[in-house]
Amino acid sequence: MTLNTSHTPNPTASGLDSQRTTRLFSHRGVVNSAPRDELMNYVLIVDDSAVDRQLAGGLLERFDRFHVEYASDGEDALEHLADRLPVAVVTDLQMPGMDGLELVRRVGQQFPHVPIILMTAYGSEEIALEALIQGAVDYVPKSRLANDLPQAVERILAATKGSSDARLVACLQLDELCFVMENDPRLIAYMVAHVQAVACDLKITDQQDAMRFAKAVGEGIRNAMFHGNLELKPHGQPLAGSDATIERFRLERVQQPPYRDRRVHVDTVFSHDVARVTIRDDGRGFKYASLPDVKTDPSYLATGEGHGLALIHLFTDEVRFNTPGNEITMVKRRSAQEEPHRCGKFFHWQIATPGRS
Repeated sequence: MTLNTSHTPNPTASGLDSQRTTRLFSHRGVVNSAPRDELMNYVLIVDDSAVDRQLAGGLLERFDRFHVEYASDGEDALEHLADRLPVAVVTDLQMPGMDGLELVRRVGQQFPHVPIILMTAYGSEEIALEALIQGAVDYVPKSRLANDLPQAVERILAATKGSSDARLVACLQLDELCFVMENDPRLIAYMVAHVQAVACDLKITDQQDAMRFAKAVGEGIRNAMFHGNLELKPHGQPLAGSDATIERFRLERVQQPPYRDRRVHVDTVFSHDVARVTIRDDGRGFKYASLPDVKTDPSYLATGEGHGLALIHLFTDEVRFNTPGNEITMVKRRSAQEEPHRCGKFFHWQIATPGRS
Protein backbone atom coordinates (compact mmCIF):
# COMPACT_ATOMS: atom_id res chain seq x y z
CA MET A 1 0.00 0.00 0.00
CA THR A 2 1.46 3.37 -1.04
CA LEU A 3 0.29 6.64 0.46
CA ASN A 4 1.51 9.35 -1.91
CA THR A 5 1.28 12.83 -0.40
CA SER A 6 2.79 14.53 -3.44
CA HIS A 7 -0.51 15.95 -4.68
CA THR A 8 -2.33 16.25 -1.38
CA PRO A 9 -4.29 19.51 -0.94
CA ASN A 10 -2.81 21.82 1.65
CA PRO A 11 -5.58 24.01 3.09
CA THR A 12 -4.60 23.46 6.72
CA ALA A 13 -1.56 24.11 8.87
CA SER A 14 -0.87 20.39 9.07
CA GLY A 15 0.12 20.20 5.41
CA LEU A 16 -2.53 17.52 4.76
CA ASP A 17 -6.19 17.73 3.85
CA SER A 18 -7.99 17.35 7.20
CA GLN A 19 -10.57 14.77 6.07
CA ARG A 20 -8.00 12.69 4.22
CA THR A 21 -5.64 12.86 7.18
CA THR A 22 -8.32 11.59 9.53
CA ARG A 23 -9.12 8.74 7.19
CA LEU A 24 -5.48 7.70 6.88
CA PHE A 25 -4.52 7.95 10.52
CA SER A 26 -7.55 7.83 12.77
CA HIS A 27 -7.39 4.04 13.06
CA ARG A 28 -4.13 4.60 14.93
CA GLY A 29 -5.54 7.40 17.04
CA VAL A 30 -2.94 9.75 15.56
CA VAL A 31 -5.19 12.69 14.70
CA ASN A 32 -6.97 14.42 17.54
CA SER A 33 -8.92 17.51 16.52
CA ALA A 34 -10.06 18.42 20.04
CA PRO A 35 -8.81 21.83 21.22
CA ARG A 36 -5.80 21.62 23.49
CA ASP A 37 -6.02 23.20 26.93
CA GLU A 38 -3.12 25.48 27.81
CA LEU A 39 -2.11 23.27 30.73
CA MET A 40 -1.85 20.32 28.35
CA ASN A 41 1.24 22.12 27.01
CA TYR A 42 2.86 22.30 30.42
CA VAL A 43 6.66 22.00 30.24
CA LEU A 44 8.86 21.54 33.31
CA ILE A 45 12.31 23.19 33.27
CA VAL A 46 14.88 21.71 35.70
CA ASP A 47 18.13 23.55 36.47
CA ASP A 48 19.91 24.51 39.69
CA SER A 49 20.84 27.87 38.17
CA ALA A 50 17.98 30.37 38.46
CA VAL A 51 19.40 32.37 35.56
CA ASP A 52 19.59 29.34 33.26
CA ARG A 53 16.10 28.19 34.31
CA GLN A 54 14.59 31.52 33.41
CA LEU A 55 16.53 31.65 30.16
CA ALA A 56 15.26 28.25 29.00
CA GLY A 57 11.74 28.91 30.22
CA GLY A 58 11.66 32.34 28.61
CA LEU A 59 12.44 30.80 25.22
CA LEU A 60 9.24 28.75 25.52
CA GLU A 61 7.06 31.34 27.21
CA ARG A 62 7.43 33.59 24.17
CA PHE A 63 4.89 31.24 22.61
CA ASP A 64 1.37 31.40 24.03
CA ARG A 65 0.87 27.65 23.64
CA PHE A 66 3.42 26.77 26.34
CA HIS A 67 2.84 26.84 30.09
CA VAL A 68 6.23 26.65 31.88
CA GLU A 69 7.00 25.68 35.45
CA TYR A 70 10.38 25.38 37.15
CA ALA A 71 12.28 22.98 39.42
CA SER A 72 15.65 23.64 41.01
CA ASP A 73 16.89 20.03 41.10
CA GLY A 74 15.88 16.43 40.51
CA GLU A 75 13.99 15.98 43.77
CA ASP A 76 12.02 19.17 43.17
CA ALA A 77 11.23 17.95 39.66
CA LEU A 78 9.82 14.63 40.95
CA GLU A 79 7.53 16.55 43.30
CA HIS A 80 6.20 18.55 40.37
CA LEU A 81 5.65 15.35 38.39
CA ALA A 82 3.74 13.79 41.27
CA ASP A 83 1.36 16.78 41.22
CA ARG A 84 0.82 17.02 37.46
CA LEU A 85 2.47 15.44 34.44
CA PRO A 86 4.00 17.74 31.82
CA VAL A 87 4.18 17.07 28.11
CA ALA A 88 7.97 17.26 28.47
CA VAL A 89 10.76 17.75 31.00
CA VAL A 90 13.74 19.89 29.98
CA THR A 91 16.64 19.31 32.34
CA ASP A 92 20.21 20.34 32.96
CA LEU A 93 22.61 17.49 33.67
CA GLN A 94 25.07 18.75 36.24
CA MET A 95 23.16 19.64 39.41
CA PRO A 96 23.86 19.11 43.13
CA GLY A 97 21.94 16.34 44.82
CA MET A 98 19.97 14.41 42.20
CA ASP A 99 21.62 15.22 38.87
CA GLY A 100 20.09 15.01 35.42
CA LEU A 101 21.15 11.41 34.84
CA GLU A 102 19.50 10.17 38.03
CA LEU A 103 16.40 12.21 37.17
CA VAL A 104 16.19 10.45 33.80
CA ARG A 105 16.38 7.08 35.55
CA ARG A 106 13.74 7.98 38.15
CA VAL A 107 11.34 9.45 35.61
CA GLY A 108 11.77 6.36 33.44
CA GLN A 109 10.79 4.18 36.41
CA GLN A 110 7.91 6.28 37.77
CA PHE A 111 6.62 8.23 34.75
CA PRO A 112 7.83 6.32 31.65
CA HIS A 113 5.57 8.14 29.21
CA VAL A 114 6.98 11.60 30.06
CA PRO A 115 9.70 12.56 27.51
CA ILE A 116 12.91 14.20 28.73
CA ILE A 117 15.02 16.67 26.76
CA LEU A 118 18.58 17.25 27.95
CA MET A 119 20.41 20.60 27.93
CA THR A 120 24.01 19.69 27.16
CA ALA A 121 27.22 21.69 27.54
CA TYR A 122 30.96 21.19 27.30
CA GLY A 123 32.03 18.99 30.17
CA SER A 124 28.72 17.10 30.40
CA GLU A 125 29.08 14.95 27.29
CA GLU A 126 29.70 11.64 29.06
CA ILE A 127 26.72 12.01 31.39
CA ALA A 128 24.59 13.16 28.44
CA LEU A 129 25.45 10.02 26.50
CA GLU A 130 24.52 7.84 29.47
CA ALA A 131 21.26 9.77 29.98
CA LEU A 132 20.29 9.22 26.34
CA ILE A 133 21.02 5.52 26.73
CA GLN A 134 18.97 5.45 29.95
CA GLY A 135 15.86 7.01 28.44
CA ALA A 136 16.06 10.71 27.44
CA VAL A 137 14.46 11.35 24.05
CA ASP A 138 16.45 14.34 22.80
CA TYR A 139 19.20 16.81 23.64
CA VAL A 140 19.81 20.49 22.91
CA PRO A 141 23.29 22.01 23.29
CA LYS A 142 23.12 25.12 25.48
CA SER A 143 25.00 26.98 22.75
CA ARG A 144 21.98 26.38 20.46
CA LEU A 145 19.24 26.66 23.06
CA ALA A 146 17.49 29.72 21.58
CA ASN A 147 17.08 28.11 18.18
CA ASP A 148 16.67 24.42 19.01
CA LEU A 149 14.75 24.17 22.30
CA PRO A 150 11.36 25.42 21.00
CA GLN A 151 11.71 23.10 18.00
CA ALA A 152 12.49 20.09 20.20
CA VAL A 153 9.43 20.69 22.40
CA GLU A 154 7.20 21.38 19.38
CA ARG A 155 8.13 18.02 17.87
CA ILE A 156 7.07 16.26 21.05
CA LEU A 157 3.74 18.10 21.08
CA ALA A 158 3.14 17.34 17.41
CA ALA A 159 3.47 13.61 18.02
CA THR A 160 0.74 13.50 20.69
CA LYS A 161 -1.58 10.56 20.10
CA GLY A 162 -5.12 9.66 20.95
CA SER A 163 -6.57 6.22 21.62
CA SER A 164 -6.24 2.93 19.75
CA ASP A 165 -8.79 0.40 18.62
CA ALA A 166 -7.68 -2.47 20.85
CA ARG A 167 -9.97 -5.05 19.23
CA LEU A 168 -8.57 -4.38 15.76
CA VAL A 169 -4.98 -4.28 17.00
CA ALA A 170 -5.49 -7.68 18.65
CA CYS A 171 -5.99 -9.15 15.18
CA LEU A 172 -2.99 -7.48 13.60
CA GLN A 173 -0.26 -9.83 12.39
CA LEU A 174 1.77 -7.63 10.04
CA ASP A 175 1.69 -3.87 9.42
CA GLU A 176 3.47 -2.96 6.17
CA LEU A 177 3.10 0.47 4.54
CA CYS A 178 4.90 2.54 1.93
CA PHE A 179 4.80 6.35 1.98
CA VAL A 180 5.98 8.82 -0.65
CA MET A 181 6.33 12.24 0.96
CA GLU A 182 6.94 15.75 -0.28
CA ASN A 183 9.69 17.74 1.40
CA ASP A 184 7.28 19.25 3.92
CA PRO A 185 8.45 18.89 7.54
CA ARG A 186 4.85 19.18 8.77
CA LEU A 187 4.34 15.60 7.61
CA ILE A 188 7.00 14.27 9.98
CA ALA A 189 4.79 14.51 13.06
CA TYR A 190 2.21 12.17 11.51
CA MET A 191 4.86 9.58 10.74
CA VAL A 192 6.40 9.83 14.21
CA ALA A 193 2.99 9.36 15.82
CA HIS A 194 2.20 6.43 13.52
CA VAL A 195 5.47 4.63 14.31
CA GLN A 196 5.11 5.22 18.03
CA ALA A 197 1.50 4.00 18.05
CA VAL A 198 2.18 0.77 16.14
CA ALA A 199 5.30 -0.07 18.17
CA CYS A 200 3.26 0.35 21.37
CA ASP A 201 0.18 -1.45 20.08
CA LEU A 202 2.17 -4.50 19.00
CA LYS A 203 4.18 -4.44 22.23
CA ILE A 204 7.43 -4.49 20.30
CA THR A 205 8.77 -2.26 23.03
CA ASP A 206 7.53 -0.22 25.97
CA GLN A 207 6.13 3.30 25.79
CA GLN A 208 9.45 5.00 26.45
CA ASP A 209 11.45 3.09 23.86
CA ALA A 210 8.62 3.38 21.32
CA MET A 211 8.82 7.14 21.73
CA ARG A 212 12.59 7.06 21.26
CA PHE A 213 12.42 4.81 18.18
CA ALA A 214 9.77 7.08 16.65
CA LYS A 215 12.01 10.06 17.41
CA ALA A 216 14.84 8.35 15.49
CA VAL A 217 12.53 7.82 12.51
CA GLY A 218 11.56 11.49 12.58
CA GLU A 219 15.22 12.50 12.57
CA GLY A 220 15.87 10.19 9.63
CA ILE A 221 13.04 11.75 7.60
CA ARG A 222 14.17 15.27 8.52
CA ASN A 223 17.70 14.45 7.33
CA ALA A 224 16.31 13.02 4.09
CA MET A 225 14.28 16.17 3.42
CA PHE A 226 16.68 18.94 4.41
CA HIS A 227 20.08 17.36 3.81
CA GLY A 228 19.36 14.69 1.19
CA ASN A 229 16.71 16.14 -1.12
CA LEU A 230 17.00 19.89 -0.61
CA GLU A 231 20.75 19.93 0.20
CA LEU A 232 20.35 22.87 2.57
CA LYS A 233 23.34 21.67 4.60
CA PRO A 234 25.80 18.77 4.38
CA HIS A 235 24.79 15.70 6.39
CA GLY A 236 25.80 15.96 10.02
CA GLN A 237 25.84 19.76 10.16
CA PRO A 238 23.03 21.56 12.02
CA LEU A 239 20.80 23.87 10.03
CA ALA A 240 21.69 27.48 10.75
CA GLY A 241 19.29 30.36 11.22
CA SER A 242 15.85 30.86 12.69
CA ASP A 243 12.84 28.69 11.85
CA ALA A 244 11.60 31.43 9.52
CA THR A 245 14.93 31.59 7.69
CA ILE A 246 15.13 27.83 7.25
CA GLU A 247 11.53 27.72 6.05
CA ARG A 248 12.22 30.48 3.52
CA PHE A 249 15.17 28.53 2.11
CA ARG A 250 13.05 25.37 2.00
CA LEU A 251 10.25 27.09 0.09
CA GLU A 252 12.75 28.41 -2.43
CA ARG A 253 14.30 24.99 -2.99
CA VAL A 254 11.01 23.13 -3.46
CA GLN A 255 10.31 25.38 -6.44
CA GLN A 256 13.70 24.83 -8.10
CA PRO A 257 14.95 21.90 -10.20
CA PRO A 258 16.15 19.31 -9.40
CA TYR A 259 14.99 19.66 -5.78
CA ARG A 260 11.28 20.16 -6.56
CA ASP A 261 10.92 16.66 -8.03
CA ARG A 262 12.64 14.83 -5.19
CA ARG A 263 10.62 12.83 -2.67
CA VAL A 264 11.19 10.95 0.57
CA HIS A 265 10.27 7.25 0.41
CA VAL A 266 9.45 5.59 3.73
CA ASP A 267 8.76 1.86 4.06
CA THR A 268 7.56 0.59 7.45
CA VAL A 269 7.26 -3.07 8.44
CA PHE A 270 5.99 -4.05 11.89
CA SER A 271 5.54 -7.63 13.07
CA HIS A 272 5.25 -9.19 16.51
CA ASP A 273 9.00 -9.22 16.99
CA VAL A 274 10.52 -6.35 15.06
CA ALA A 275 9.97 -2.86 13.66
CA ARG A 276 11.86 -1.96 10.49
CA VAL A 277 11.75 1.47 8.86
CA THR A 278 13.61 2.28 5.65
CA ILE A 279 13.96 5.91 4.53
CA ARG A 280 15.30 6.83 1.10
CA ASP A 281 15.73 10.27 -0.43
CA ASP A 282 16.29 11.15 -4.10
CA GLY A 283 19.44 13.12 -3.38
CA ARG A 284 23.06 12.33 -4.17
CA GLY A 285 23.82 10.49 -0.94
CA PHE A 286 26.68 11.11 1.44
CA LYS A 287 29.71 9.44 2.98
CA TYR A 288 28.08 8.19 6.14
CA ALA A 289 31.27 6.47 7.35
CA SER A 290 32.91 9.88 7.81
CA LEU A 291 30.33 11.08 10.33
CA PRO A 292 31.12 11.07 14.05
CA ASP A 293 30.17 8.12 16.23
CA VAL A 294 28.63 9.62 19.35
CA LYS A 295 29.01 6.35 21.25
CA THR A 296 32.80 6.55 21.01
CA ASP A 297 33.10 10.36 21.00
CA PRO A 298 30.26 11.96 23.02
CA SER A 299 31.83 15.41 22.69
CA TYR A 300 29.47 15.98 19.74
CA LEU A 301 26.56 16.09 22.18
CA ALA A 302 27.71 19.56 23.25
CA THR A 303 27.93 20.98 19.72
CA GLY A 304 24.82 19.79 17.91
CA GLU A 305 26.86 18.32 15.07
CA GLY A 306 25.42 15.04 13.83
CA HIS A 307 22.41 15.49 16.15
CA GLY A 308 19.93 13.40 14.16
CA LEU A 309 22.32 10.54 13.43
CA ALA A 310 23.42 10.47 17.07
CA LEU A 311 19.82 9.87 18.19
CA ILE A 312 19.28 7.31 15.43
CA HIS A 313 22.26 5.23 16.57
CA LEU A 314 21.34 5.54 20.25
CA PHE A 315 17.62 4.75 19.91
CA THR A 316 17.71 1.78 17.50
CA ASP A 317 19.09 -1.74 17.65
CA GLU A 318 20.51 -1.76 14.13
CA VAL A 319 21.28 0.90 11.51
CA ARG A 320 22.18 0.19 7.89
CA PHE A 321 22.97 2.48 4.95
CA ASN A 322 22.98 1.61 1.27
CA THR A 323 26.19 2.16 -0.70
CA PRO A 324 25.33 5.62 -2.16
CA GLY A 325 24.30 6.83 1.31
CA ASN A 326 20.80 8.02 0.38
CA GLU A 327 18.95 5.22 2.19
CA ILE A 328 18.91 4.29 5.87
CA THR A 329 17.22 1.31 7.53
CA MET A 330 16.46 1.39 11.25
CA VAL A 331 15.55 -1.73 13.21
CA LYS A 332 14.00 -2.10 16.67
CA ARG A 333 13.54 -5.60 18.09
CA ARG A 334 11.11 -6.70 20.75
CA SER A 335 12.78 -6.99 24.11
CA ALA A 336 12.58 -10.28 26.00
CA GLN A 337 10.35 -8.83 28.74
CA GLU A 338 7.70 -7.67 26.25
CA GLU A 339 5.84 -10.99 25.99
CA PRO A 340 2.71 -11.39 23.84
CA HIS A 341 -0.53 -12.88 25.17
CA ARG A 342 -2.34 -15.39 22.98
CA CYS A 343 -6.03 -14.94 22.21
CA GLY A 344 -7.52 -17.69 20.05
CA LYS A 345 -5.56 -18.01 16.81
CA PHE A 346 -4.15 -14.49 17.15
CA PHE A 347 -1.74 -12.85 19.50
CA HIS A 348 -3.65 -10.52 21.80
CA TRP A 349 -1.63 -7.54 22.92
CA GLN A 350 -2.74 -5.90 26.14
CA ILE A 351 -3.37 -2.25 25.30
CA ALA A 352 -2.84 -0.55 28.63
CA THR A 353 -0.15 1.97 27.76
CA PRO A 354 0.02 4.88 30.25
CA GLY A 355 -1.38 8.06 28.78
CA ARG A 356 -3.52 6.32 26.17
CA SER A 357 -7.19 5.42 26.59
